[in-house]
Amino acid sequence: MSTSYQPSNDKLFMAKALEATIHIGLVVLLLFWCFKIGQPFLQMIVWGIIIAVAIHPAYVRLKSALGGRGRLAATLMTLLALILLLVPTYLLSESLINSAREYSAHLREGTLSVPLPSENVRSWPVIGEPLHEFWSLASNNLVAALSKMTPYLKKFGIPLLSGAAGAGVGILKFVVSIIIAGVLLANAAGGGRAARAIAARLTGEQGTKVVELAMATVRSVTLGILGVALIQAFLASLGFLAVGVPGAGLWALLVLILAVVQLPTILVMGPIIVYVFSTSSMAIAVVFAIWSVLVGISDTFLKPLLMGRGVDVPMLVIFIGAIGGFMRSGIIGLFVGAIILALGYKLFLAWLNEDAQPEAGPSKPEQ
Repeated sequence: MSTSYQPSNDKLFMAKALEATIHIGLVVLLLFWCFKIGQPFLQMIVWGIIIAVAIHPAYVRLKSALGGRGRLAATLMTLLALILLLVPTYLLSESLINSAREYSAHLREGTLSVPLPSENVRSWPVIGEPLHEFWSLASNNLVAALSKMTPYLKKFGIPLLSGAAGAGVGILKFVVSIIIAGVLLANAAGGGRAARAIAARLTGEQGTKVVELAMATVRSVTLGILGVALIQAFLASLGFLAVGVPGAGLWALLVLILAVVQLPTILVMGPIIVYVFSTSSMAIAVVFAIWSVLVGISDTFLKPLLMGRGVDVPMLVIFIGAIGGFMRSGIIGLFVGAIILALGYKLFLAWLNEDAQPEAGPSKPEQ
């Protein structure tokens, strides 16, 4: 008797399965379509969210000082962030462009000259003799020296030019991200509720803790890693501009990249110290060297002040995130990659510790 209903049951099951498949397919298609539409802005939106989370405490204090006027506080924070980004960028870019124009004009007119190296250069370990020889050649016959450098200039020139163009696009993305952060700050209350609601749907009762951990990690890494890197790059650029280092903007950008990926900034500033000793007076060179050393070691006391406690992230995670983000998305990926990977690392650890809690200790015997 039951076998007579088997074909109809199979047909009903197949019809429901087909209907569910169509529904799921339409939802996936809609989500994929939305993702493709928003993909060009995804990176800027993520960076805007990170900026908004990082500066939210300062926004709250400013809002309180302005009598609770949140939109005005968000507008002022946005304008301040844009000024802090654009003014140093303009000054360093102008310095780099002026240096390039000056050297280009000297090359066209044949008036570019290189001063003779000091005899002290010969005494430098490893590089002293070859450097002195090449420097002397450049002083006597600049064309011959440049001809020796032509293969290296061809090899690294194009990547440098494309990197410079990418930096310009990165600055524009930073501007858009700051504006997005300002909009998010103006709607901070609704954004916080949305974040907690999404976290609750994904993780259940742990939603609030997950959001708090994510916010603490973002603020910690943003201030302790990126904030310190920006401070070091700014201080280094002041030193470069003070002693008249050509292309100060480019060297400051390299200092910023090294500081973000947790490599010693002396890798960039060391050769510049040598250059200043060779072209400036001893007093200026010594002051600049001391300043450069202080800039290089400033992260040792800035990080504990800005990074906070309980949200420490291994430097290897920051390094991989920064390098991977830079290779994937350019200059803005340098910042976003470090933060996203650090956030994923902390959330993964929280998930592991949560699973380990029931096995943390033996249960007490019943009395």
